[in-house]
Order: sequence, then structure tokens, then C-alpha cells
Amino acid sequence: MPLEQVLVLLVAAAGAGWVDAVVGGGGLLQLPALMVAGVPPVQAMATNKLSSVFGTASAAVAYARTTKFDRQVALPGAGLAVVSAGLGASAAAAISAEVLRPVVMAVLLSVAAFVTLRPALGSMPQPHLRTRNRITAAVAVAGVGIAFYDGIMGPGTGTFLIIAFTTILGLDFVSASASAKIINTGTNLGALFVFAWQGHLLWGLGLGMALCNIAGAQVGARMALRRGAGFVRIVLLVVVVAMVIRLGWQQFA
Repeated sequence: MPLEQVLVLLVAAAGAGWVDAVVGGGGLLQLPALMVAGVPPVQAMATNKLSSVFGTASAAVAYARTTKFDRQVALPGAGLAVVSAGLGASAAAAISAEVLRPVVMAVLLSVAAFVTLRPALGSMPQPHLRTRNRITAAVAVAGVGIAFYDGIMGPGTGTFLIIAFTTILGLDFVSASASAKIINTGTNLGALFVFAWQGHLLWGLGLGMALCNIAGAQVGARMALRRGAGFVRIVLLVVVVAMVIRLGWQQFA
């Protein structure tokens, strides 16, 4: 691969790490960059996971040092997510992306409308929503449903996790993002194990991109923590709209 393409991929990995650390959705940058560089789709997905797992894990550590995450949800959810995402990655070849894309686009548009019409969402914690049943529901939705989706397809996983935690548990956007990073690390690991076992990883390129992804993730996590829920909300809306445009282009172009 020419040096110019490698440099573009490293820059894309840093940008993806920043986006992932704030609201998720870093694959919006990293995965297309790999495919434009000529990496076959399955290898691109695998290498994207290799890079992302390091950045997401480093962002989780940065959040955990300065803000509280929901241990009752994040830790069991992450354990389930490893298994669920692995199953999703195993099933990926059997499920058509053309079928999934319109569904994901509709969900993302609903997320954008929901966040826009409810400006107070995620701005302040709502501890009264945190009941035992809601905790169980959040673990199931994040650790099983969203994690399985991440293994199959992936775009918007971090965003879906944040929305799940703000709506089900009443977390503010920063705390929701902190918890999402832990579960997203689990989803990346589960899918990565399957891709590695299948022999799809480009180890040298993926590890180089991982270093840049970590750097971007550290900057993004610190910005989110410093600027608060309002900043996360704005970035979330921008990323959701960008993901809808990207998926629409893939589906209809």
C-alpha cells in the first residue's frame, strides 16, 4: 500500500477515535477510508475493529478516571456484549446489508428527531428512572441487542448505547457515554475474536491505526468531559445525520 494511503488511514483513525470517544460512530470515518484504500470489505471490517477496540478501551479508561459510570449495567453488559457481538459477526455473512441499512436509517432518523424534540434529554441525570426492571432492560438492550447488531453491521453502535442509557436509565449524556465505552469495548472484542479466528485481520495496518485511534480517543474523551452534556448532544446529532447520509448513499447510489 502506498505511503500516502497509509497516512490517510492514520489520520482517519485519529478522527474516528475522537468521534467514538464523544458519541460513537467512528466507523463513519475509518471503515470507508479502509475500503477506499482498496482493502476488501471483510478485511476492512476486521481491521476497523482491531483499531477501534484500542481507542474505545482507552476512552473508557479516561472517562472512568473522572466520571462515574453505571457499574451495574456496564460490567455485566460488557460481558454479554463479547458473546453477542461474536455471534453477530459469525452471522454477518448470512444477513444482507441491503436489508439492514433501511432499518438502521429509520432508527437513526428517529433518534435525531427524538433528541431534537427533547432538548432536555441527557442534560441532567434523572435518578428516579433507575429501577431494578430498567437496569435489567438496559443490560439486555445494550449487552445483547445492540451488541449483536454491532457484530453484524456496526454503524452507530456507540450512539445507540448512549440513547439507550439516557432514555432507559435517565443518565446524562456524559455518564451515558462513559458507560457506553465499556460495553462498546466488549462488542469490539467479541467481533474481533471472530474476525481473528477467521483470518481476516491486517495486523500491521490495524495496530498502526490503533495508535492513532487511541490518540484521537484521548482528545475526544477529555473534550466531552470538559465541555459537558450540551457538547455531546450537538456532536451526537451531527454524527447521526452524517451516518444517515452515508448509509443512504450506500443503499441508493
